[in-house]
Amino acid sequence: MKQKLMEMLELRKDEMIQIRRHLHQHPEISFQEEKTAQYILGFYKGKDVEVHSNVGNGYGIIVTIKGGKPGKNIGLRADFDALPITEEADVPFKSVNEGVMHACGHDGHTAYLLVLADCLIELKDEIPGTIKIIHQHAEEVPPGGAKSIVESGLLDDLDNVFGIHLLPMGPSGFVGYNSGFAFNGRAYLKLKIQGRGGHGSSPHLANDAIVAGAHFVTAVQTIISRRLSPFDIGVITIGSFDGKGTFNVIKDSVELEGDIRYMTIETKEKIEVEVKRLVRGLEEEFGVTCELTYENDYPPLYNDPELTAKVAGYLVGANDPIITEVKEVPPMSPSEDFAYYAEKFPSCFFYIGCSPKGVEKPYYNHHPKFDIDEDALLVAAKAVGHVVCGYYEEN
Repeated sequence: MKQKLMEMLELRKDEMIQIRRHLHQHPEISFQEEKTAQYILGFYKGKDVEVHSNVGNGYGIIVTIKGGKPGKNIGLRADFDALPITEEADVPFKSVNEGVMHACGHDGHTAYLLVLADCLIELKDEIPGTIKIIHQHAEEVPPGGAKSIVESGLLDDLDNVFGIHLLPMGPSGFVGYNSGFAFNGRAYLKLKIQGRGGHGSSPHLANDAIVAGAHFVTAVQTIISRRLSPFDIGVITIGSFDGKGTFNVIKDSVELEGDIRYMTIETKEKIEVEVKRLVRGLEEEFGVTCELTYENDYPPLYNDPELTAKVAGYLVGANDPIITEVKEVPPMSPSEDFAYYAEKFPSCFFYIGCSPKGVEKPYYNHHPKFDIDEDALLVAAKAVGHVVCGYYEEN
């Protein structure tokens, strides 16, 4: 099966590139991917598979490939939403949707998985188990699509889930992996501080919300420096402080927004407790009232160590000349809603190098000039294909 699959994928490399370019040219932002979903559904039309559409809280699609033999059930996931970014990459298939761009590689994720899935459909009689292809909407915007797809119950029979991400962390042929906590979790906070306005000449008759807010911006950083162990990872960013007014008027209210990152569940819980404690103290110290919105978006992504070790072994043992390096890499600081699959099923999420050829310092994901080496699409398809074949050979 492995040899057949690899030969089929190699013959369809150009098709992967064509699909990626079509999707790149017609991007749609999270929760608005109607035409992208229609394109994906059209790809599977007439094929001998079970298809569920509009899964979860948007345009999620699950395609079930039932193998010809009994065995374990796995999921392969790719996301398909784009970003609200105006494209600056100099490519002939530039986005035609103004202000929207596939700046994170999800077009490539979908392209490789469509072709891989089609090849697996052709070989399904040789598959000892069931493979569910998870085309996921809305990875970029909380609450995301993954959580609702998991909650749909359509994946309850899975044993494991696998996914990849195109990252310019190396050239095409590089495959990276990380065992344990691999991506940060993320939370969002909004704090409205209500004081009492007044004239700058009479501060004693007012209650300055800006002073209270400024104190919070400084104090909240002590959670990281004085409440977390030096061995824990946490970041708090206050990215918005809406306190604009007139130079000689004391503001009666301000509103702050922040982004919080953490690598473990314990750190997540510690930061939330401490933020709420600081807000209560702010009210007491400055005599203001506070309205705090604190939302946990995506949990930390945990790669099952045993499964991840097997994935690395499958990739190294493949001896595929297109996979030039398989290497363990440090944890990633962004967040990923693949974490919801990994919460429910032992999972592995790994990385495919895609730095454009001849570019020493490639633009990273989410940059308006982000681009990939399209050779990485075949690497992604073959890498996941090797994992599927290695998994079923072992199970």
